[in-house]
Amino acid sequence: MRAVLFTVMSFLVFMNSFAQVDGARPPMPPFVCADYTQGKVFIISQTGKKEWEYPAERCNDIWILPNGNLLFTTGNGVREVTRKKEVVFSYESRSEIYACQRLPNGNTFIGECNSGSLLEVSPGGRIVKKIRLLPDGVDGGHSFMRNARKLHNGNYLVAHYGLDKVCEYDSTGTLILETPIQGGPHSVIRLPNGNTLVACSDHNGEPRVVEVDTSGTIIWQLSKNELPGIELKFMAGMQCLQNGDLVLTNWLGHNQFGKAPHAFEITRDKRVVWAYRDSSVVETISSIQLFDVSGKALTGEILH
Repeated sequence: MRAVLFTVMSFLVFMNSFAQVDGARPPMPPFVCADYTQGKVFIISQTGKKEWEYPAERCNDIWILPNGNLLFTTGNGVREVTRKKEVVFSYESRSEIYACQRLPNGNTFIGECNSGSLLEVSPGGRIVKKIRLLPDGVDGGHSFMRNARKLHNGNYLVAHYGLDKVCEYDSTGTLILETPIQGGPHSVIRLPNGNTLVACSDHNGEPRVVEVDTSGTIIWQLSKNELPGIELKFMAGMQCLQNGDLVLTNWLGHNQFGKAPHAFEITRDKRVVWAYRDSSVVETISSIQLFDVSGKALTGEILH
């Protein structure tokens, strides 16, 4: 009887690791993710199984490149790695690094947290552009910035995690837009309509995702307890799909391990499409990108 009960419970745990809530939609797609706590990046299959992994200490940002390689942060650096685990690009720093992005010209954008620097680095690892957001000699500390992106207009969008604001800087580093966002903004996406999507941490106990316009007005918001059976813990990485759905990562650090799904997809009317809950593989997902999504990562068609 115990063996039968164990078998049934194991099956239920397996089925609970991923869920298709809306029967009219496809099941969970395969994805790549960064596990900040374990210090690894993973490829997760459609059935929720680990297909590939690579060490990446304190990884916070990850991209699937058009050539199939993965670009990701490594605590104090950035690497591009092939599926055969060959390193083809590497940058190391004394500063904590939470943001990276491959640019259309082949250079790599990197956001250095402590130094408050926005860098563009050549394929050979040479810094070809550097913008300092802090005075020389000033250390911004662990919380100065998290996710950052270079926009198509040449500007830079930065989540100032510890300062509770999101800022847009022009190509010279001049501040052109500042939006107060309470709760520790962690990730930012500039949407095609000009609004900005922001994922917020647990700084004030109210993790959330907000869409704001250029005046800072909240156009849309997902709050802590709006989704049935899913409590937001610390909203970290995200991807906006072409149909408007959002894929969100629910970082389960700060003693929240196992208390909520790691990642899920929702519609804009807040219906859950799928949720990934398996804690036997990952511990804390900080960044995610889906496979099998149309669009080019280097030209801004992948909103991540």
